[in-house]
Amino acid sequence: MSSECGKLYVVATPIGNLADISFRAVEILKQVDLIAAEDTRHVKMLLQHYGISNKLISLHQHNEDKASAGLLEKLREGLSIALVSDAGTPLLSDPGMPLVKMVKDAGVDVVPVPGACALIAALSAAGLPVTQFVFEGFSPRTSSARKAFFSERLLCPITWVFYESSHRIMASLKDMAEILPLDRQIVIARELTKLHETIVKTSLGEALKLVEDDANMRKGEFVVIVDGAAIDKKEQIITPEQEKILRVLLGECSIKTAVALAVEITGVRKKLLYQAALDMEKAKEA
Repeated sequence: MSSECGKLYVVATPIGNLADISFRAVEILKQVDLIAAEDTRHVKMLLQHYGISNKLISLHQHNEDKASAGLLEKLREGLSIALVSDAGTPLLSDPGMPLVKMVKDAGVDVVPVPGACALIAALSAAGLPVTQFVFEGFSPRTSSARKAFFSERLLCPITWVFYESSHRIMASLKDMAEILPLDRQIVIARELTKLHETIVKTSLGEALKLVEDDANMRKGEFVVIVDGAAIDKKEQIITPEQEKILRVLLGECSIKTAVALAVEITGVRKKLLYQAALDMEKAKEA
């Protein structure tokens, strides 16, 4: 690819507090030829705050496939472009992936300009293990899908994180409480860096009660962090023979029936066999 091509800058913007932007990000937003924004009206407030006057173009989930091709052509013509979302680091549960993929595949430079990210901000103040963690994006929209989502993560041994909206946080916690032990430690982080920022670390049972009793705890944007399962190391792995039995049963029965029969045959804990069965089914679909 010609060195005359422009560069695509992936620029992190504040998630609430407008002071949470780097000097470099401000300079990039001033200097690029245009800014591709999830919501041009939203980003205008940030630009005005920092005295930035630059051309804006919309790039959101409904037009990004089509718009990305046009932006790539502009990069090939030598223009530089900044990609921003409404808040935080683009692509993390925000639009932008089609554009970045297309630009990378074309051999044009993609330059990260790091900064605010709700996920990392919440983890840094959570007080839960973060050496390893799994980010799951937004939780599913329906109750049945959420329960399946939580069931799959019941025995996850490391910290896992998901985003949740204000109109689903209560339902999400209720569904989680039906699947996970009520003494499992979780962190609810809401309105990070904003006036009503709240970060609560407590048990799942207490968190559910807190959100039920306090209407303010049902407002804003949420990051929910869940402690990994504490599993007896002796029971973390099923033997090859137990795995073979479970695999044969899965070939003849539903997961529920296969697990129930495997528990009777092997004596292995139901939760462990259920997770193994889910892993086997997932491997088939891959």
